[in-house]
Amino acid sequence: MLEVLKQTLRNAPVVKFGDYDYFVYPISDGIPTVSPELLQDITDSMASIANLDCDKIVTPEAMGIHLATALSLKTGIPFTIIRRKKYSLEGEVEFEQKTGYSSGKMYINGLDRGDRIVFVDDILSKGGTLRGILKALDSMGVEVVDVVIAIDKGQSRKAIEEEFGIKIKCLVSVEIADGKVVIRDP
Repeated sequence: MLEVLKQTLRNAPVVKFGDYDYFVYPISDGIPTVSPELLQDITDSMASIANLDCDKIVTPEAMGIHLATALSLKTGIPFTIIRRKKYSLEGEVEFEQKTGYSSGKMYINGLDRGDRIVFVDDILSKGGTLRGILKALDSMGVEVVDVVIAIDKGQSRKAIEEEFGIKIKCLVSVEIADGKVVIRDP
């Protein structure tokens, strides 16, 4: 398992956003395309390691949506998307999110106090998005039973685990070295 994921990572081009090394990858960017084999490889692996004793799968907009969709279809568990657009619905929760290359507000709808969720996403880098989401979910009384990330860029995982008292499960860990993606053990 994960051979398709690893091979596509090895071929991913690296670009710079200021001082930030960013790799262009089908799961994170839709470039060149997201193959069914890659999506199947990732969601089969996520399903095999996730604690799916939950009410909902939750993912942030935008690049976790296809992972949550495929995982929902595979497991029969409904999913909800944390959006960057304010809808002003009753119970909507707003929070700040900051990535390695952008920042902004995000909005949670469709979750209730006591919901048990599994959080899935494409990549964990500096952890700004995940930190903001975990704080917001905690303030809502939502129980995070598992966090499953396809790719760990190795910059924040341990700190977030300690800060929130959770275990983050990642399929693969990578680093950027000499302008290339290097795969490490998760």
